[in-house]
Amino acid sequence: MTAVVFIHGTGVREPGFSALAGRFAAGVSALRGGLRVVPYYWGGAHGAALAAGGASLPPATGTGRGPLAPGPGDDDTADWAVLYADPYAELALAAAGSGPAEELPPGSVPPDLRVRARLADLLAEGDGPAAELGPGLARAVADLAAHPLLALAAASLAPDDLAEVAARCLTAQVVAGLLDTDAPLVPVGVTRDAVVGRLAAVLGASARGAERGVRSLALRVASSAASRAVVRRRRALTEAAHPAAGDVLRYLSRGEAVRAGLRALIAGLEPPVAIVAHSLGGIIALDTLVLTPLPQVRLLVTAGSQAPFLYESGSLPSLEHPAPLPAHVPDWLNLYDPRDLLSYLGTGLFPGRVTDIAVDSRQPFPAAHSAYWTNSEVYRHIGERLP
Repeated sequence: MTAVVFIHGTGVREPGFSALAGRFAAGVSALRGGLRVVPYYWGGAHGAALAAGGASLPPATGTGRGPLAPGPGDDDTADWAVLYADPYAELALAAAGSGPAEELPPGSVPPDLRVRARLADLLAEGDGPAAELGPGLARAVADLAAHPLLALAAASLAPDDLAEVAARCLTAQVVAGLLDTDAPLVPVGVTRDAVVGRLAAVLGASARGAERGVRSLALRVASSAASRAVVRRRRALTEAAHPAAGDVLRYLSRGEAVRAGLRALIAGLEPPVAIVAHSLGGIIALDTLVLTPLPQVRLLVTAGSQAPFLYESGSLPSLEHPAPLPAHVPDWLNLYDPRDLLSYLGTGLFPGRVTDIAVDSRQPFPAAHSAYWTNSEVYRHIGERLP
């Protein structure tokens, strides 16, 4: 009788583990009878915990000036998070309120004419007007000038407001470019806001006082509400999320106890044994197999595994690149979802020793990282390889 050891990934605790293990047992047993499924629940004994009850968490404050309160004085960090993700978000909201396009009367001036002329002047200055942010302003100006949303937004915004929105769009594009390239330096908000003011003036906005300018109401309401909710719930969010990151850090620094538990579990099983492991569970399984020959184990299956990445980056505890995979490590089936940003490939690192197979949950990340055990493709591939 084949024994299948199932190892969970990061952040899993009871009662979730029992439900997960039960789902796995049902899925794999439906394709292959006579299996003995043996769960390895390491999260309870060896998972991360906030030992001091969360004493390391800062209080729920906004910018250091005290607790956030709703209203015009809200911190605009969440607004900018929206714009970094989609620099055209405000333009799109404004365009949605412009109504159907209408033919202009003869001799009338298109509402976007003035801002387009000023964009042409700004383009001639290159990246200079936003030099303290970094490169990319000229490209952002060219893209904005050619974007169809500009004309639609101009039809629903006053000229001053359009200049402000366009200035934020340009600034967000430059900063988003820094984030996309993992630039080591990103300007603080004061610098960013100064650039917005400068660009808005170039684009025709009236001189501003202390106010930051009119923003899209829909964007402000949505983002500021989200910001207040996140800040106020920081402790709850951290306590809910810390096992996932904490488990990885704890394992990489103190992983021997987890591996010893797995070795003891396998020692009590009759061969053949297969290990099926998810996420950090795959790292635990691979490290254990590399460090200790376990002849009972005939197959290793990983799903959504970071083990190949840790090996290539020099972070895998048991094996440092370019050392080869030891001969005693069994056949390795590595299942990955191209949409799962936490899944990696092993074939190019261990030629002839790893089989990478793509599965598709049709879920975006991060849902894709948790969808392996409800995917019939996953069980089919496992069933085909079990000893």
